[in-house]
Amino acid sequence: MTHAHSHANDHHHTHATDVAERERKLLFAFVLTAGMMFAEALGGWWSGSLALLADAGHMLVDAAALMLALFAARMTRRPADARRTYGYGRMEVLAGFVNALTQFVLVGFIAYEAIERFFKPVHILSGVMLGVAIVGLLVNLIVLRSLHDHAHDDVNIGAASLHVLGDLLGSVGAVLAALAVRWLGWNWADPALSILVSLLILNSAWQLLRRSTHILLEGVPEGMDPHEVETALRGVDASIRDVHHLHVWQLASGSRMATLHLELHDRDAGARVLAAVNRVLLERFGIRHATVQIDPGDCPDGSPGCNAQPQHHSHHH
Repeated sequence: MTHAHSHANDHHHTHATDVAERERKLLFAFVLTAGMMFAEALGGWWSGSLALLADAGHMLVDAAALMLALFAARMTRRPADARRTYGYGRMEVLAGFVNALTQFVLVGFIAYEAIERFFKPVHILSGVMLGVAIVGLLVNLIVLRSLHDHAHDDVNIGAASLHVLGDLLGSVGAVLAALAVRWLGWNWADPALSILVSLLILNSAWQLLRRSTHILLEGVPEGMDPHEVETALRGVDASIRDVHHLHVWQLASGSRMATLHLELHDRDAGARVLAAVNRVLLERFGIRHATVQIDPGDCPDGSPGCNAQPQHHSHHH
């Protein structure tokens, strides 16, 4: 018995160090990205390069995404309390939603500036622009390298490293634009690139907005079909007569929940059926938290979708 106990402890310990390691990587990525963002904003203002300012804007979005991932990792560890029985997991989604909305404003600003510059070109200190852009490129490579190991098993870190990849493209573009301004005298390359970067931002903002809104509206997790879940559950045990009132949603990306009603042919099979239903939900659909109501005979709330008799509705005046 003691052996099993120590083994469980070891496992818990490795999980904790893994979480701490992940948080450390995120913090490292955040500090680097935020630092680079200030450098690019300053460099853009000093050299007169809109592309650098746009890239700084892109970095701002990513720094926010990294901070979110870090914040979510911290918050998700906080236990649920009396007023928030689900804990703080959804903070990440809420913050993502706000982040997406700010990105739209940012894109509007960049596009407006860029269009103005096509008509009234601004003098650009291409040397400063090139230097800052190259440093930005290097920083992005370092951040991406450090996040890459974890990206496949963590939605948050996956999203963050996707952002950094977008940044990397922005930085490559800024370097190219600086070269074009410096060697070819193509001043238009700067606003042209800033529009390209703002499209990158727009794409990530739209994805983020779509995902966070879907979760906030208690939408069905992506890639999941409630009908398929229902069919699977009907086949779990011979004594299941009906499955209804099935709701599937997620608290934050990755933490799936379900509630449903079961009607049984055989009342005594309750415990066995419950165990089987929970196992199928977890193993096939990744739903960790399920609330299952077993109805005594006909469904007590007599709403459509339940096998209710019409006379049940008489008392709903």
